Amino acid sequence: MQLQKQKHSLSQRSPLVSASKPPTNSQSEAIREWLVIYLADLLEVSADDIDTEVPFDSYGLDSSAAIGLTGDLEDWLGKEVDPILLYDYPTIEALVGYLS
Repeated sequence: MQLQKQKHSLSQRSPLVSASKPPTNSQSEAIREWLVIYLADLLEVSADDIDTEVPFDSYGLDSSAAIGLTGDLEDWLGKEVDPILLYDYPTIEALVGYLS
């Protein structure tokens, strides 16, 4: 229940964290920006504090947070994103490379 509330809250705070499709130009940059803003909102820090080369688990993301993130990313991208991808591609840069 807290994830649902948190997901709704994140969608309202950030224009990039929404169900709309990402821009077609520079899809990698759009995905990177979405992930940085999402993680910053989740952790309640500035986007400038998010290093795209630092593993997700270093930010304290547990399995429930990973499921929430991938579910919201799936909605935004309009395609399936398996939660296990955060373990296979453990940084924002690695995940962006896979998804682009």
